[in-house]
Amino acid sequence: MKHVCILVPESSVLQGIADPQYLFSTANQFLISAGKAPLFHVELVGVKREVKLNNGLFSVHTDKQLSDIEKADLILVPPLFGDMQAGIAKNKALLPWINEQYKNGAEVASLCVGAFLLASTGLLNGKKCSTHWGFQNEFRQLFPEVEVIDGSIVTEEHRLYSSGGANSYWTLLLHLLEKYTDRATAVLASKYFAVDIDRDSQAVFAMFMGQKNHGDDVIKKIQEYIEQHTQEKISVDELAEMANVGRRNFERRFKQATNNSVLEYINRVKIEAAKRQFENSRKNINEVMYAVGYTDTKAFRTMFKKLTGLTPIDYRNKYNKMAIAD
Repeated sequence: MKHVCILVPESSVLQGIADPQYLFSTANQFLISAGKAPLFHVELVGVKREVKLNNGLFSVHTDKQLSDIEKADLILVPPLFGDMQAGIAKNKALLPWINEQYKNGAEVASLCVGAFLLASTGLLNGKKCSTHWGFQNEFRQLFPEVEVIDGSIVTEEHRLYSSGGANSYWTLLLHLLEKYTDRATAVLASKYFAVDIDRDSQAVFAMFMGQKNHGDDVIKKIQEYIEQHTQEKISVDELAEMANVGRRNFERRFKQATNNSVLEYINRVKIEAAKRQFENSRKNINEVMYAVGYTDTKAFRTMFKKLTGLTPIDYRNKYNKMAIAD
């Protein structure tokens, strides 16, 4: 029997507690129906017996408190809601318990921005991690010793697991279910919950917003210039001259401020503009390509797929209602 402890932190997302409880409990029913013994002993665990969420709108009654748990096999850390640093501060009492259980052999999995709480334990230092694409810049600032994997849905290293944003955590839950049971049970669960199995990227959902929460006003002005001139070809030398900085120093400052090289930033901004046009207009591939400053069809398609996981035509067909109607 695998002891699954689902943490109930303060300021956490209710679905991130209820969904894994539902999944592993349902998996037990699948096993029983197949003539097998149930495998998972699932408990909600917290500092208190009752945790109020969403400003008291919901109340979660835990099965056990931290001190009641001798040994867990799997600990699930749900997403936090709101200010991440405030959420970490509210849940400091969970951190030594997670560390202790990990040292005793438990596996630990964070769901979405639950990665902030997991990283606060120090267990992820020097390791890889996934989290919601919209929080990656903040995560990197708070935890520079952790390697964030852009676009990844599931990351696994040394009994530590993390997942991409929002509903991406279902992919991690199915991955864990398959690990503890078998492929057939995981596939059955994916069909039962109508969730894609083995999805490996959240890139198609990501929206590039650019890291501007830094103190370099010169670089910020260059970022704004790039974002306002997506239709133009922009060179690094041109931008360095605008910044009145030598190219090498400019590239170093830009990377330090934005977590992207200059060329990466330009391409991300252009592809983001292309995505918006594919979503909201009837323009064909070449029209959008020229509108965001590309002239080489192969280069545009390659960069678009690299950053979104889809070809331009597949992206347009997926997200443009007018394209679907046509």
